[in-house]
Amino acid sequence: MDQVQKVAELVDEVLGATAIGTYLHGSFVLGGLKPASDVDVLVVSRRRMNGRERRALLDGLLSISGSGSTEAARPVELTVVVQSDVRPWRFPPTGDFLYGEWLRDRFEAGGLPQPEPMPDLALLITTVLAGDRPVSGPPPAEVLDRVPPADLARSSAAGIPGLLEDLDGDTRNVVLTLARVWTTLATGEIRPKDAAADWALPRLPPQRRPVLEHARTLYLTCRYSEEHWSRELKAQVRPYVEAVLTEIDRLAHP
Repeated sequence: MDQVQKVAELVDEVLGATAIGTYLHGSFVLGGLKPASDVDVLVVSRRRMNGRERRALLDGLLSISGSGSTEAARPVELTVVVQSDVRPWRFPPTGDFLYGEWLRDRFEAGGLPQPEPMPDLALLITTVLAGDRPVSGPPPAEVLDRVPPADLARSSAAGIPGLLEDLDGDTRNVVLTLARVWTTLATGEIRPKDAAADWALPRLPPQRRPVLEHARTLYLTCRYSEEHWSRELKAQVRPYVEAVLTEIDRLAHP
């Protein structure tokens, strides 16, 4: 995919030999890209980036990803992690750099990605290892440690507060991601969002299913920026969220 190549070239230009490897994850390795899928990339680095490198990588991503591109382009989500921060593995892990389209406004206003705790790295690294799709560098199993199941479960639940903050502005993604958290806690597997919805739907009360059914349809048929909810469905979103959170809490605190 041309966009993946652009990201890889940008990483090589900015980090050079500092980058140990660049790896695909997300929809690329979980059932294939859907119309609304991001281009999900993990870079494993030998050291923390300096300010100049952060600025150069961010500026490049702003012009490659989503609405910043002069061509029709998918949103890019790029994470950089320093190998010594995750190998040997410990929880919570620290990420060195995170870019995603939901952060574009902050970055265009002058913000710069900084190192921070990233519990989601447990899910991301697990997906990278399972997918085994290096863009550059050695196989991921030579670079990253496997994440224990207990930390995978902790990571699944840790991102919920941030998800809920985005419920009104990113409803489709939040609805589907909560279903995936529930699925992961119950099965120990990380499934594509549509497959997680398939697992969760028959386990929901019938009156809570239409919200997840609609989010699944949007995910499979609509582009990233195309998201329409009727007033009736929108009113059912929070009751759906409460029902799923009840199941997640039951599994997280048996």
